[in-house]
Amino acid sequence: MTSPLQAPTEQERRVLSAVDTDALLADLAALVAFAPVGGSAGEVAVQRWCAGRLRELGLHVTEWDVDLAAEAAHPDFPGMEVARDAVVGVVGTWGPAGRDDLPALALCGHTDVVPVEDPARWRTDPFVLGVAGGTAAGRGSCDMLGGVASILAAVRALTTVGVTPTRSLAVHLVSGEEDGGVGAFATLRAGHLADACLIAEPTSGAVIPTNAGSLTFRLEVDGRAAHGSTRTVGESALDHLAAVQDCLRDLEATRNADAPAAFAHLDLVAPISIGIVRAGTWASTVPDLLVAEGRYGVLPGEPLDAARRVFEDSIVQLGQRNRWLAEHPVRVTWPGGAFASGTLPEGHALLGETVEAAVHAGAAAPRVEGAPYGSDLRHYAAQGVPTLQFGPGELRHAHAVDESVAVDELVDCARTYALLALRRCVAPAATPGQGDDAART
Repeated sequence: MTSPLQAPTEQERRVLSAVDTDALLADLAALVAFAPVGGSAGEVAVQRWCAGRLRELGLHVTEWDVDLAAEAAHPDFPGMEVARDAVVGVVGTWGPAGRDDLPALALCGHTDVVPVEDPARWRTDPFVLGVAGGTAAGRGSCDMLGGVASILAAVRALTTVGVTPTRSLAVHLVSGEEDGGVGAFATLRAGHLADACLIAEPTSGAVIPTNAGSLTFRLEVDGRAAHGSTRTVGESALDHLAAVQDCLRDLEATRNADAPAAFAHLDLVAPISIGIVRAGTWASTVPDLLVAEGRYGVLPGEPLDAARRVFEDSIVQLGQRNRWLAEHPVRVTWPGGAFASGTLPEGHALLGETVEAAVHAGAAAPRVEGAPYGSDLRHYAAQGVPTLQFGPGELRHAHAVDESVAVDELVDCARTYALLALRRCVAPAATPGQGDDAART
């Protein structure tokens, strides 16, 4: 790895200069225009477009229709929260002919985005990229079509300069990350591995080598129906929501009492929140069922089954303190995606290499910290691929109305990816005994 005090080489400077901002923004506009909401036709179409763009950039592209039934039957399938008829896998490879070892680096990005709840609240059309004042706005511009566009810009810079790789670079573009990660899961199951992976998720200027996780829970609370004019002869399921919320707040406080050092900057490592509440079918009827769905944070290193047991035990204990709930136990189920935690192995060279590449690319020195959300990182970690996240965008803008990303961040990340790929895939191979990569070559 190049010393932080050593300036980039002439070849590296040429690659950095070759990052084309206009082409990057044109690609981002094209990506946003697909409106690739999870489960929509746009989610499939954007993957087809990405495969074509990688071919135009000179990469060898593997494009396939994922067998959803086969993936769903796998015991480790991460789940889906939206219905899908099709998922397209896309992997591009840039490298020397005749080599069959693993790529030295994979750059990964997901092309699905979350829905727009109310387009009228946006200042402009959510699916038409707007660029003004150094900011690019549109659904997915932050999470994470901007990161995908930066990956494409990095590849374009490498191929434009005409450097000759000695190891392969892989580009993994995947679907379904927002609701479980079926795309990354299928890509890895198809054998597309690498010596290391960088995921271009928005990281607010930080390098993220470790993630917490999350699960989606559903709680069903029974009541007893009655006419609203005689509500006292009924039992409103809604009246028990406060007790459920208090139970979850107590559980959250207990689970977050001792945060690992990498997560010390957060107020909560593993938040618990209710996002959907449904109760009642008629205004003048006491509701006899309440359904609450929410997000349950999984602690770093915590197995998903263990996390579920802790949650379920706390709900059982609530029933022991509440007469109605003792006789009518709250039912707990786990729909949707399952996001385990994941982490880069301690001391892995990719962390230092990424920080150094960012600095040499002209970005501010990134912080190194953990993140409270789940991502595709855990799929790569589970397959033994050392992985971290570094990408353009502030997390507070992800999924938000008027979602946006700074153009300078898009460019800085593209330059970082290009430089990291150059150093991993083009630099002379290390001599035996120098670093973990030499041992794997």
